[in-house]
Amino acid sequence: MYILVKYVHVISVVLSVSGFFLRGLLMMRDSPLLRARWIKVLPHINDTVLLVAALTLAALSGQYPFVADWVTAKIFGVIAYIVLGALALRDASTRRARIGCWFASLAVFGWIVSVALTRQPLGVFAALG
Repeated sequence: MYILVKYVHVISVVLSVSGFFLRGLLMMRDSPLLRARWIKVLPHINDTVLLVAALTLAALSGQYPFVADWVTAKIFGVIAYIVLGALALRDASTRRARIGCWFASLAVFGWIVSVALTRQPLGVFAALG
């Protein structure tokens, strides 16, 4: 069961970041496609699957936020990714700020993946210390 849920989680992560990347490109091109209903709805469906899989993995593995430090780091990283993503795709006041937030959110995403792979709260930055 754990392996199946892990694959669902990983596939949802790949779909989520791929969709975010493409929506960022659409944002930079000022594409009207970015306002299409399906472009707005599909990410929410996928992110719900992603969240359910993440919660299931935490329950199956017994690794919870504020118990496992790397899981806590991922949670805070996901919050930062969501805030930056919202700024990038709709809330930042200028196009330049939206693009900057888009790049920052992709960098945070990379760090989140490194935390997941290393199971270290600093992720790739753990090697520096």
